[in-house]
Amino acid sequence: MIDRLKAMLQYFQGSVPFRLVPAVVTTVFLVVMLLLPVPDGLAPKAWALLAIFLTTILAIILKVMPIGVMAMMAMTIVALSQVTATSSKAAIADALSSLANPLIWLIVVAILVSRGLKKTGLGKRVGLLFISVLGRRTLGIGYGLAVCELVLAPFTPSNTARGGGIVHPVMRSIAGAFGSDPAHGTERKMGTYLSLVNMHANTITSGMFITATAPNPLVVDYVARVTNQGFHLSWTTWALCMLLPGLVCLLLMPLLLAVLAPPEVKATPGAIDYARGELKDMGPVSGGEKVMMGTFAILLLLWANVPAMIFGPAFTLDPTVVAFLGLFILIITGTINWDDVLSEKSAWDTLIWFGALVMMAEQLNKTGVIGWFSDMLRSGIASAGMGWEWAAALLVLLFVFSHYFFASTTAHISAMMLAFLTVGVALVPPDYVVPFLLMMVAGSTIMMTLTHYATGTSPIIFGSGYVPLGTWWRVGFVMCVVELAIYATLGIMWWKVLGFW
Repeated sequence: MIDRLKAMLQYFQGSVPFRLVPAVVTTVFLVVMLLLPVPDGLAPKAWALLAIFLTTILAIILKVMPIGVMAMMAMTIVALSQVTATSSKAAIADALSSLANPLIWLIVVAILVSRGLKKTGLGKRVGLLFISVLGRRTLGIGYGLAVCELVLAPFTPSNTARGGGIVHPVMRSIAGAFGSDPAHGTERKMGTYLSLVNMHANTITSGMFITATAPNPLVVDYVARVTNQGFHLSWTTWALCMLLPGLVCLLLMPLLLAVLAPPEVKATPGAIDYARGELKDMGPVSGGEKVMMGTFAILLLLWANVPAMIFGPAFTLDPTVVAFLGLFILIITGTINWDDVLSEKSAWDTLIWFGALVMMAEQLNKTGVIGWFSDMLRSGIASAGMGWEWAAALLVLLFVFSHYFFASTTAHISAMMLAFLTVGVALVPPDYVVPFLLMMVAGSTIMMTLTHYATGTSPIIFGSGYVPLGTWWRVGFVMCVVELAIYATLGIMWWKVLGFW
């Protein structure tokens, strides 16, 4: 009997498409949650929905299966359990409701558009151009990588694709050209430093544009929701608010990293020759690259509402419409083809897992769970007797540093941000609500600096072996604190100048 059980266990471990122990842990968690008494103030179905949501978050953190599978499973359970409705027909409509959300399609289509960066080689060319100009010193190479991130950020909503798929290969090529290789124990020559610049430039630029990372549109939705649409972050408003503090963070970051993780090689005159050699091998700018540049120019102008500024509000276009226009241009010009669209797994994966998390967050709000949690949090802060300034600071810090427990920025934002925003809006005087909201918005990407699993870019860069775990966490914590301080001082003053409070 024991041998049979062992054989069965071995079979499951080798055959089933999920990690057995994490799967058992999440299942037990779900059962325990469902068996607990329903708290006062919540309906039984609302409590069951919360249990499903938290179990999904836990499964994502423990990586039971790919995030898309876990999201689909959550939608299936929501539909079967009918926790949002009284019939399976209505429940499946609720479960699939967010797949029609324009914000989600903005991210999906923008990921498809960004595929052209890799296919045409424009992303690599941009990186090499900056290295060819700034590459005389390792510090200059760091600034070249940072500027490359900044240029690409408005058009690459997958920060993983941008930092891990476009910039990181360029960074590794440069480090390898100078003999900095973790396989030979020479990673500290420049690879450690450049890897950290690669990572932190990615997180800083992710916070500077709505279209720079996937969860940002969800943040926009939450901010509009807690203010009853009184404060809406358009693409232009977001970029303007984050411009000055973001640029200062980007300017100081390579210098600070040079102190925290100094490269052994300081002067790199050969980097310019290397970049120029690579550019020569690439040849002149191709037709596909020119189409990509033209398409990006059109997207930037339309996302920035330039036609509306010139010709009036009748020419305002929804950002999702603009993204579809960009995709259509690339397809009809042959820059990318339909097979490219179909094979872009990350886009369709995002549609499923992002849609499921948005759906559950919306249903939690509709069933009163967010309001219930917000009331508890507000009561706890009120009972502590702290002033609103300290309460607002505590909310931001709790939200940011709780990211140590999350392996997905989207999962973290979906699980916690709406409740924290709701509490903050209730506690902070109306005249100071906007700076609080903008600090929370900034924190939603600053927290990606903390760990080697904080966002999709992190494991790619960490996995290359250039940065030891202790160095990653130490530098991540320091950078997180520094960036929060910059936004809490310079950022708040900048928002004052802009007239937002």
